[in-house]
Amino acid sequence: MNDNPRPGRKPLVSVLAAGAVFGAATSLVNAVAQLSVDLESREATTSGWSVMEIVSVLLDSGWAWAGLAVLAGSLATRARQRGLGARTPARGAVAGVVALLAATAAYYAVDTVVHGVSLGSYGLDTVYWWVASVLFGPILGAIGSCARQPGAIGVLAKLTVPVGAAVQMVVMPPGRNEVIMTIGQWVVWTAAAVSIGVVAVRFPGVRRQRNFSRGAESP
Repeated sequence: MNDNPRPGRKPLVSVLAAGAVFGAATSLVNAVAQLSVDLESREATTSGWSVMEIVSVLLDSGWAWAGLAVLAGSLATRARQRGLGARTPARGAVAGVVALLAATAAYYAVDTVVHGVSLGSYGLDTVYWWVASVLFGPILGAIGSCARQPGAIGVLAKLTVPVGAAVQMVVMPPGRNEVIMTIGQWVVWTAAAVSIGVVAVRFPGVRRQRNFSRGAESP
């Protein structure tokens, strides 16, 4: 009798569910945001904004979707067993792809319901983003799998999403007018600064604790 179930199955199911929830939620938030403002008004074009629009541009930004893949890689390798260390990046890579594929499918499936169109209306868009998921998902998922590693590798992995988000707000800030763009930038920059600060503060403490443990184990 085998008391050791195949590793990775439950984490990947969780990753699949997380991706589907993220994609569906993003589609619904976008729909609510569109209903919250009169896009034909002059105010909406120049300075109008709503809380839901801010949430929409944050969820539907490239850094948020990249963050989903990174998080998926971390979740899929959280409960890894001894002896599977070498497989960790591979499991993370698979998780990154699975999460993005599920999120894309759920996003366009909900879009068809919200906008009352046929499923085939988003066929090309779905295929396009699935290809992007297969190309970038493995890299992002593998980065997420490294986030729990000690040392510089783990720190760099943890900084990937906040740094990438901050850079995107400079290079490609989202929003249909300057007000939404500015609010979105400051929200992301603030969150990124806090995240980077937490990582920077915790790293020396974790390193000292690891060195202390090694010293205590030494004869």
